[in-house]
Amino acid sequence: MAENRKRTKIVATLGPAIGTETLLEKMMESGVNVFRINFSHADYEDVKERVNFIRAINKRRNFNVAVLADLQGPKLRVGVMQDDVYLNEGDVFTFTTNKCEGTKEVAFMTYQSFPMDVQVGEHILVDDGKLLFEVTHTDRDSKVVTKVLRGGPLKSKKGVNLPNTKISLPALTEKDIKDAIFAMSIEVDWIALSFVRTPEDLIQLKDLIKEHSTHNIPIIAKIEKPEAVANIDKLTAYCDGLMCARGDLGVEVPMEKVPLIQKRLVLKAKKAHIPIIIATQMMETMITNQVPTRAEVNDVANSIMDGADAVMLSGETSVGEYPLEVIKQMRKIIESVENSPLISVPDHYVQCINERFISNTICHQAALMANSINAEVITTLTDSGYTAFQISSWRPKSNILVFSSNRRILAMLNLLWGVKGVYYDRFVSTDQTIEDINNLAHERGYLNQGDFAINITSMPVKERGMANTMRVTEYKKN
Repeated sequence: MAENRKRTKIVATLGPAIGTETLLEKMMESGVNVFRINFSHADYEDVKERVNFIRAINKRRNFNVAVLADLQGPKLRVGVMQDDVYLNEGDVFTFTTNKCEGTKEVAFMTYQSFPMDVQVGEHILVDDGKLLFEVTHTDRDSKVVTKVLRGGPLKSKKGVNLPNTKISLPALTEKDIKDAIFAMSIEVDWIALSFVRTPEDLIQLKDLIKEHSTHNIPIIAKIEKPEAVANIDKLTAYCDGLMCARGDLGVEVPMEKVPLIQKRLVLKAKKAHIPIIIATQMMETMITNQVPTRAEVNDVANSIMDGADAVMLSGETSVGEYPLEVIKQMRKIIESVENSPLISVPDHYVQCINERFISNTICHQAALMANSINAEVITTLTDSGYTAFQISSWRPKSNILVFSSNRRILAMLNLLWGVKGVYYDRFVSTDQTIEDINNLAHERGYLNQGDFAINITSMPVKERGMANTMRVTEYKKN
């Protein structure tokens, strides 16, 4: 097989720690495939500048690094607190929707419908679950009285999670709509929606994209609520990717359940032929240390062995002291484990007769054949990226080279496991196209004399239709 090339993708979060174009370029060289904009902490002018840097480097270096806009979602918080507020187990504590400075007895809650939505007996978690409250009374208007089950210091603006409460807030808040419209104006490649619960949440974002963008920007559903885990089969039909967001998920459900949920989500993503990103605290100690802990190395390795398309860094690259070193460390782990025979490859095939039936069958057979004849590459020519999603989800041992005349599609596909994008804009006969793309694969070091390539195309090429042809070629240099 070809030399070892990283196939699991790395998503890195932009932030003050990545301040220069030079550092961005070094990170892209070292293995970043997608940069994430976290709209919980984003300044539009700053974001614009960074995205312009990324696009300029892509052009100059012939990279296809993508940009992912991650919307904040309905993040609930307490208001401003007095200094040194400390709550003890058994204390009576009130949450109010009337603005006030927080004390040992009361705190402002930003979520206005909270007294209406919450029920007696439900739990409230604050500051990533460090503090735990049980609801003892609600006046259904502005006050919720609770008992402190787990105490500690309560500081200003800390996040609130309501794992048992059916909240009436939409997943797409006013802030998210504004942020999404801005993200579309700078032509991001993916948009992630936080705290997704139902397909309606995703449909709302799809409608917003249709209204404000001439491009079909794919959507990632962030799975961080018990409702989303329960509805996962419905959600995968309405999104283009998943994110296992273990931070809020580990607060909303007991944290010991997260590892199995992660494994289940990866399987669901593979069955739906969509990519999945594993996120949160992957190499958290590298925010301040130059080396990760053994446990973090294990976590990243296990996420790759579960079958993740991408692993994501948050604070490690946005505010950490060693943003470049953490990418290099992550790359080493990926290259060390991703070709292990211990990783299980999907073998299900649901025969669904629809307009995509021929394309789907060809992509599946291409992956099977590539493994049986030890093909070096599978190539596909695409306008929408559809065949790349399909081939990637079967995890063939071969390199997957995707050719397109649309640079935006090539960037979007950079999130997918194993997929390498190559710009190609000639529209000639099928024979000539296959010869061209095999020569381009050779130029990039993927094909040598006598190697096998599997080429997926649509015939006739000029109609640019769905994939309907698979050809096996033994590469011969002209």
